[in-house]
Amino acid sequence: MHRLKAWITRTLGAEEADDDAREQARNLAVAALLVEVLRADYATAEAERRQVVESLRGILGLGEPESAELLAEAEHEVDKAHDLHQFTAQINRALAHDEKLHVIEQMWRVARSDATVHKYEEHIIRRVSDLLHVSHREFIAAKLRASAG
Repeated sequence: MHRLKAWITRTLGAEEADDDAREQARNLAVAALLVEVLRADYATAEAERRQVVESLRGILGLGEPESAELLAEAEHEVDKAHDLHQFTAQINRALAHDEKLHVIEQMWRVARSDATVHKYEEHIIRRVSDLLHVSHREFIAAKLRASAG
């Protein structure tokens, strides 16, 4: 990642590199929150992993290989993380409210992808919703949209 950032800075200049770094940080934060749901019940089903990749494609507009690579990077970052705040703070800076709602909905889709929403998965989504300033009504609406889709 650091080599990529250095190359971007040399190639594109500092301003464009800063924009790219912000975009990468945002993408990593979104992926990390999805990974938190993926791991919340201590059992990562293949269906959940596929849903994380699909959610990243939908939220961030990435291709499948890029989404899979981002998933692997996010898993590494989550292993090092102390709490959710570093990810939610990044998202609060980078995303509009409706985009945050889309992230919450995709978190629900990951939780539902193995046909069982574990209480720890719901707890993580609720905590993230609070940290992203998503109301309880919006939290429930996202859950219902994920269930209907």
